Amino acid sequence: MNVKNVKAFGTEAPEADLKQLNIKRREATAKDIEIDILYCGVCHSDLHFARNDWGFSVYPVVPGHEIVGKVTKIGSNVSKHKVGDIVAVGCLVDSCRTCNNCKNDLEQYCPTWVGTYGGHDKYLDSPTFGGYSESIVVDEDFVLKVPKNLDLAGVAPVLCAGITTWSPLRHWNVGKNSKVAVVGLGGLGHMAIKLADALGADVTLFSRSPNKKQDALDLGADRVVISTDEKQMASVQNHFDVIIDTVPYAHDINPYIGTLNTNGTLVLVGYLGPLDPMVHSVPMIMGRKAVAGSLIGGIAETQELLDFCGKHNITSDIEIIKIQDINEAYKRMLKSDVHYRFVIEMASLKN
Repeated sequence: MNVKNVKAFGTEAPEADLKQLNIKRREATAKDIEIDILYCGVCHSDLHFARNDWGFSVYPVVPGHEIVGKVTKIGSNVSKHKVGDIVAVGCLVDSCRTCNNCKNDLEQYCPTWVGTYGGHDKYLDSPTFGGYSESIVVDEDFVLKVPKNLDLAGVAPVLCAGITTWSPLRHWNVGKNSKVAVVGLGGLGHMAIKLADALGADVTLFSRSPNKKQDALDLGADRVVISTDEKQMASVQNHFDVIIDTVPYAHDINPYIGTLNTNGTLVLVGYLGPLDPMVHSVPMIMGRKAVAGSLIGGIAETQELLDFCGKHNITSDIEIIKIQDINEAYKRMLKSDVHYRFVIEMASLKN
């Protein structure tokens, strides 16, 4: 297997800042596509993995799974893309292809799916490295087409924040007669509002901050309910068909369960960990209400999302940064000081 050195930004220890590194990429095999990375979104997962917050990071870590770029080379058996195409890569770069999940376009639930970073590169027998880099080589089956009308930098977060909220909206059949609520207005929350609105749903934002009201309305929400206001919460009891909970830390979901309609579902997409406090079962039992979880989406579903975004001209609201500013961006992200997603202009890595 031929390899080449590629510039990247990553970290070699959980307490260390990200810095420029050299990593190895494989040369394109017969089914591979080599991509010059133009933009890479910055996700909370990038920060968590870089700092080993989940306890399974393997170093060095090169984050980034919201990738938009240009095809520079294709393997001899590639048929889906050609040199010069603008393409995207999300959170997955491989899976087993044979399990029931893979056969049903649910690669994100494959027991052996390979993450864009932090997975296992079977060709090099090393960790996979993500999009904070000059280029990436990916099997064509995990490379997505980008609609030509969309702003490329704004597309990048669609590959994670977008699909993370799109998948539950689609699974729970959100449409014109749906009443949807979104908990939290950040990278995921702002995409959930845009997508639910474009699907024709009546959309409500749950927020603790009254100053987010105008932003939410501008994004497509029909109203904002302050979750700490008992009167406002009482006004939406037994109301929602689906709640998309995007909060990235432990929090009390019990007040939101009471706002679900009969057969309604609260879907957790933003937090990996034990809920605190515990969930009370009585409201669930009395209304056949459910608490569920959802993880990104498969390749077909992600392409469906990109096509939908192209049709409705939807991208993320972003702030473009240079790769040299990534450590400061992480600090700001922890303070929720971004509206609503950082995107790295990867040309800055070549400076």
